[in-house]
Amino acid sequence: MRYHERTKHHFARFAPGPGRLDWANQPDPFRRFEGAPLTRLPLLAPDDEPRAPAYDSLYEPGAVASASVDLRALSRLLEYALALSAWKQAGGTRWALRVNPSSGNLHPTEGYVLTGLGEAPGLYHYAPREHALERRADCPPVLFERLMRGFPPHAFLVGLSSVYWREAWKYGERAFRYCQHDAGHAIGALRIAAATLGWSALVLDGVADDTIEALLGLDRSADFDGAERESAELVMAVWPGEAATGTSSLDAQAVQELKGQRWYGKANRLSRDDPMNYEAIDHVAAASRKP
Repeated sequence: MRYHERTKHHFARFAPGPGRLDWANQPDPFRRFEGAPLTRLPLLAPDDEPRAPAYDSLYEPGAVASASVDLRALSRLLEYALALSAWKQAGGTRWALRVNPSSGNLHPTEGYVLTGLGEAPGLYHYAPREHALERRADCPPVLFERLMRGFPPHAFLVGLSSVYWREAWKYGERAFRYCQHDAGHAIGALRIAAATLGWSALVLDGVADDTIEALLGLDRSADFDGAERESAELVMAVWPGEAATGTSSLDAQAVQELKGQRWYGKANRLSRDDPMNYEAIDHVAAASRKP
């Protein structure tokens, strides 16, 4: 509540902020993991897929035929949910727009996918500029089956994290608010994108933040050495067909075993200088963690 009171706008004044924009230290909007194998996804033309479903049918169970879970369909899911939608330019400045809305077009939200597609199951980071998947970790088939036990057939996981610095650079202490807002935007975009494929998407509310961090590799300090860290937001299960009952939470022990597998890549530095330490953001983020 102290954070809320200190960082809210008032009728007569704006909330406190940095007071200026340090353009030389503007965060890079694109996170990459150097050394991670990159798999480019096919950008599909409209003729490469069936006719797009009517908007109203996205909310009618069974109205959209379920697409097979393959690389083309996964590409379409990520294109509709988290990809770039356009580039703009003014003078010498050029910037990208994305499908999922963001506060100030700063895009603190990063996306990850745990899938069994490809030569072997693995955890991937989504790189929107390249529309590609960076392989972050190997996941042996037996371990992948354990992680997906209790979910419908052909299910996979999508994880979201936030880079608080991307918002704090412009909004100061209010950054935590906007990161939560943008995570909600990404959830909505993913659920709509899944519905266009006849798929279901469910936020797994019961998964602890520590488990999400381990699943996405966010707790790997060496992989973020000298780079801005990411904070766990949530993990979603996605599967073909209608919503099912009996879906479970993740096996926390299996997630811990994933930490012992082979990992790839090191996070890039997003800003020239070290970000300021926004203590208030750290405190409220810690207070909001799910045990």
